[in-house]
Parts: sequence; C-alpha cells; structure tokens
Amino acid sequence: MSHARPALRRPEGRLALVLAFAAAAAVFVAVFLFGRANTPDYTATLFGQADTDAVRLKAQLATGVLGLAALQLLLALWMYGRLPGVRRVPGPVPLTHRIVGAVLFVLTVPITVHCIQAYGVQLNGSRVAVHSIAGCFFYGAFAAKVLLVRSRHLPGWALPLAGGALVVAVVVLWYTSALWYFNGNDVPLLSLGHHHLPPGQV
Repeated sequence: MSHARPALRRPEGRLALVLAFAAAAAVFVAVFLFGRANTPDYTATLFGQADTDAVRLKAQLATGVLGLAALQLLLALWMYGRLPGVRRVPGPVPLTHRIVGAVLFVLTVPITVHCIQAYGVQLNGSRVAVHSIAGCFFYGAFAAKVLLVRSRHLPGWALPLAGGALVVAVVVLWYTSALWYFNGNDVPLLSLGHHHLPPGQV
C-alpha cells in the first residue's frame, strides 16, 4: 500500500501540470491579443495622473512591486529551507507569503490597466517588445501558479519554477519600464530600436 500511493499520484500530478501550462498559455495569448487589438490612448490616466505624472507614478508603483517580489523570493527560500543558517520556519511565514503575493498582484493591476489603455501591446523597438511580452508572460505565469498551488500531487520543482518565473518577469518588467524612466529613458542592452510612443512614455 505504501508503494501504490506515489504511483497513483503521478497521473494527477501530470494533469495538474498540463492544466497549469494550458492556463498560462491561454492567459498569455488573451492578454497579448487584447493588447494588440487595443487602440492606444495616450491621454489615459492613472489614479488621476496623466502624461509624465502617470509615467512617474507607474515607475514608483513598479518599484514597489519589485520590492514585494524580492520579499516573496526571500520568504520562499525560507519556506524551502534554502536560507543559510536558518532552519526553523515560523508558522506566520507561509501566510505572510500568501498575503504578500496577493498584494503584489493587486498592485500590478492598475499599472497593467494603464499600460493597456495608453499603449496596448507593442512590438516596435526592443525595449517595448520585451516589456510587452514580459507583461503577458507575468499574468500567464501567475495563472499557472494559482492552479499549481492548489494541487498536492506535484513534483517538487513545479512551484519553485512557477514562483521563480514570476520573479524573473517582475524584474524584466521593472528593468524595461521603471529603470528606463529613472535612468533618463535609457537602459543597457535594450536601447536599440525606436518606438512610436510620445517622449518620456512607458
């Protein structure tokens, strides 16, 4: 009996992975197509802020999201026993991880809504293209993680992979938007190419 249980879990684990990848792909495609079909409105506001004020606010919010992502990574390493010299995982750590994740997601929503309304998904220019693809990928990865976290039949690498993908997406999004803004509309490696957005817009 003790040897049958893992064998029974394998099909369920595979199904959970397939569903998660399917959800990620579906969300990615949906966000991408919606953004491509959207007509950019450069006058769109973010919490009442427009033009360069909206861009500055969005860069600040994105930096907050980056900080939360770093905290999430730290908490995840703690829960998986990967922090050097730390063995005990206090009870509040998993709950804190879930709360921080929820706050992070909620904070991305107004940023994304403004991006879609003002610019849509654009592929003209290396920085803009990478930013657009990373944004679609973020929500696809988030959908996958929501499904994976509800399954108890996963291989040990599944959740860390999904969580790591989210952190990488946040870093790329911040690098191609907030850092670009704070650095005077320039970032290393992705400054080649041009786009049709008004000066100072992200």
